[in-house]
Amino acid sequence: MVPALVLSGCKKTDDDEPEVKKGTYADLKEYMVAGGFDLTDVLVDGWIKPANAVVDTTDYSIPGWYVMDIRSASDFADGHIKGAVNVELKNVVAEAANAGGKPILVVCKTGQTAGHAVMALRLSGYPNAAVLKWGMAGWNPDFAGPWESNAGTENGNTADEHASEWTTSAAPAHENFADPSWESTATEGEAILTERVEMMLNNGFQSISSDNVWGNQDNYQIHNFWAEADYTEFGHFSTAYQLKPISLQGGEVKAIDSEGTTLVYCFTGQTSSMVTAWLNVLGYDAKSILFGVNRINFDELEAAGKPHWHGPENYEYVTE
Repeated sequence: MVPALVLSGCKKTDDDEPEVKKGTYADLKEYMVAGGFDLTDVLVDGWIKPANAVVDTTDYSIPGWYVMDIRSASDFADGHIKGAVNVELKNVVAEAANAGGKPILVVCKTGQTAGHAVMALRLSGYPNAAVLKWGMAGWNPDFAGPWESNAGTENGNTADEHASEWTTSAAPAHENFADPSWESTATEGEAILTERVEMMLNNGFQSISSDNVWGNQDNYQIHNFWAEADYTEFGHFSTAYQLKPISLQGGEVKAIDSEGTTLVYCFTGQTSSMVTAWLNVLGYDAKSILFGVNRINFDELEAAGKPHWHGPENYEYVTE
C-alpha cells in the first residue's frame, strides 16, 4: 500500500497550476486615465471638420489630409472625394499606417459611423483624426438623402407624435453602477486597449433609430449628452438622464449601467457615435441614437441656432 499512497500524494491538481494573469477593466481604466485616453481627453475641439473648412475648391480635393471613406465599395464607386481611399470600418487602424504622418479625415454617409472610426484612431495614437461633418450627405446633394429623410421640418419633429414621452422636466439623480466585468488575454494597459479597440471595430457601428425607442424606453437606460440647460429647454426622452461630461477620472462613467443596454444621444448623432464607441471599448453595451434630436425636435433646434442639418454643399466628386 505504501507505493500507492506515495504516488497518489504526488498527483498534480488544478490548485497546483500557476495562475495566469489576465487584464481587466481596472487595468484598462488606469492606463487610459494616465495615458490621456479619458473621454474628456479625446473628445476635444477638432474631432469634427465641416467640408468648407477642409476642401480645396480648385479641384475639390482635401489637401493635407489622408481621407478614409468607410462606406461600402458600391457607395464609394458611385462617387467619392478626390484622393479618398475606401476602407472598411474594421480596418481603419491598420490603414492609418499609410497616412504618412498626415492627419486623418474619415468619411461616411452622414458623419455618424465615422465617429466610431475616429474614436478608434484617437485611442490608437492618431490624435488628429477627425470626422467629416455630415459625411458625404453634406458634400453634394446627390448623397443628401439620409439626412433629408431624417431631419428638417417635415421629417425631424417626431416628438410631436409622442408628446407623453418627450418632456422638459428636470434631470433625475444619477444612480451608481458596478464596473463592466470582462477579462483580456493581454495584461499590459496598451495591449489591453489595442485589443478592446479592435473588438469595438469588429462589432461594427452600434446604433438605434429613435423611432424604435418610442414606446420602448423602459427597455433601455438613456443618456442625453447635453449641457443641463439644453436638456430642459429642448426636451428629452421622459426616462433620460442628463450626463455630460463623462469621464473615468471624474467618475461620471459610474452612472452607466454595465449590465443593461444604454442609449446615448446628442444633437446630430455624430458626437454620440464618438461617446458610444468609447463606452463600447470600456465594455458597455451602448448604442448611439441615430440623427439625435435632429430627428426628434428639429424646428426648435433650428430656431435656436443649435447644431442642425442645413443642407449639403455642392462640391464635385469623382467616380474613378
